[in-house]
Amino acid sequence: MPATPAWPPASTPRLFIDMPLAPGAAPTIDGPAAHYLLNVMRLKGGAPILLFDNRSGEWLASVADVGKRSLTVHIEHQTRPIEQVPDLWLCFAPVKKARLDWIIEKATELGVARLQPVITERTIVERVKRERIEAQIIEACEQCGRTALPELGEPVKLAQLLVHWPADRALLFADEAGGVPLSDVVAPAPAAILIGPEGGFTARERDLLLEHAAVRRIALGPRILRAETAAIAAISLWMAQQGDWVGGA
Repeated sequence: MPATPAWPPASTPRLFIDMPLAPGAAPTIDGPAAHYLLNVMRLKGGAPILLFDNRSGEWLASVADVGKRSLTVHIEHQTRPIEQVPDLWLCFAPVKKARLDWIIEKATELGVARLQPVITERTIVERVKRERIEAQIIEACEQCGRTALPELGEPVKLAQLLVHWPADRALLFADEAGGVPLSDVVAPAPAAILIGPEGGFTARERDLLLEHAAVRRIALGPRILRAETAAIAAISLWMAQQGDWVGGA
């Protein structure tokens, strides 16, 4: 007896849609998403599509009506509830375009709850294009299967970040000058990782950080890492010890 094919198929497109989803709803998709579905994926009536709304989880829908520049879908049923990611923030100094894209994409895939740009004395890129970062976040969530988008904070100067820092959240300061190996640090959620700019933190910034009660100075091995490498290494170590990688989850 032949096996029943998996439904929806593994090739089913998966997209974020910024509106509440529920059984029986019939949202219309237009703009770049519609172009992708109609002209790249060439979806026809009845084709399945997975949608998530950052509110209620992931839903299976089918194409109900196809136009030239838009399509209407019919929401059938929920496939997954919205996920609860570990309460880990990544605080990072913005770097040059391609490297920043890499940080956003990989940090989202690894499961951070919030992305917080931090302006330091040696930050080269101070003007952050929020729309570009949001697009990177959405694309990464669509690809990796996340049902909840990480929050994106507005850029803030380091001194202001520390003034308003939550007392109950450990701030793991990745210091290229040395510190306690992250593998030896116990810092369960809520927690945050702070990664500096391409030129590192200044002596004044390091003193400011080390004076703060929430700061835990950590080391990421014997070599000086690029900002994007340090960010992903630190997130990975934390997730393996305290996050949703523990126990193979």
